[in-house]
Amino acid sequence: MELVLADGTVFAGRSFGALREAQGEVVFHTGMVGYVETLTDPSYRGQILVATYPLQGNYGVPEGPFESSHIQVQALIVHQQCLRPSHHTSQRSLGAWLASQGIPAMEGVDTRRLTRHLRRHGTIEGQLRLDAREKQACLAAGDALPSLEAVDMAGVIGVVAPQEVRQYPGGELRILLVDTGAKENIVRCLQTLGATVIRVPWHYAWETYLEQVDGLMLTNGPGDPAQVAEPIHLRRVRHALHAGIPLLGICLGHQWLALAAGGKVYKLKYGHRSQNQPVLDLTTRRAYLTSQNHGYAVDVTGLEDAWEPWFVNLNDGSNEGIRHKTKPFRSVQFHPEAAAGPRDTRFLFADFLRAAGACRSTHSSQRERV
Repeated sequence: MELVLADGTVFAGRSFGALREAQGEVVFHTGMVGYVETLTDPSYRGQILVATYPLQGNYGVPEGPFESSHIQVQALIVHQQCLRPSHHTSQRSLGAWLASQGIPAMEGVDTRRLTRHLRRHGTIEGQLRLDAREKQACLAAGDALPSLEAVDMAGVIGVVAPQEVRQYPGGELRILLVDTGAKENIVRCLQTLGATVIRVPWHYAWETYLEQVDGLMLTNGPGDPAQVAEPIHLRRVRHALHAGIPLLGICLGHQWLALAAGGKVYKLKYGHRSQNQPVLDLTTRRAYLTSQNHGYAVDVTGLEDAWEPWFVNLNDGSNEGIRHKTKPFRSVQFHPEAAAGPRDTRFLFADFLRAAGACRSTHSSQRERV
């Protein structure tokens, strides 16, 4: 098996997981743990993932829960897979899990050299190809060789987001979650803190729900934020801002909020994908370690005067959060709900729900006076 990059560079290795080919954007992740959470993150849809930590699969795969119902990456590339995982929650090996969901993988790769190549040249398209022997084995097993097809990144949100409204009971506070490919732990964090979550697909007319809820959550998701944020979606965000409802955006939700507030987005050379990204709170000057997965960043130079930068990345100075100066609207590029990684910023959910509670109390008092 080999990985062939769009610039002609080839990396050879051995196949594991499903015996098939794949095509997609090649990106790297520097986390030392958390491959289960990473592989099921909807934001990785359409990408071939390179794990920089040499050994993967050493603690196997548990029953769950995961960040979504299935593996989202196009393929996985590692230096070495662990054939005998050891952990009391393990139910199967990484290779067996990948194979069960039809996801190809390759080991025996010089992932250090591959990562350095991606850092020099930036994120690039690639194809994971079977060699002649592997193709013959595939045909001998009675499996057809599917043609290589790139994922339509413009429509990828429609693949990872639900198609119906779902409700998750948790408490009196009601939070509207606009799902563009949300990680499941966002819902779990809100429930744990006492909120009922109404989860609405991104393409619904979700602004009609605003009078029924106490807060609005815009979630993570894959793709180019400017490409998938059609004018109607930004109008819905601006409608929510006009309504004054407390709002928290995460990752793609951060980028959508910034676009609605006059900002712009741009593509990073190779993105931020790890569990060890340091960010600085510009107000308190306190630093936090965060989990991140994004290939685009916000340009805050065009933000309207009512908005201000909130967090900044300490590695490259890119924006990591914005907030309104007087109203409860804020968003972050990183993932405060991180399941595999630091929980330094989990407090953002509690702050958001306090604002939602204050909003609920104000509305209740107004109704009583009427």
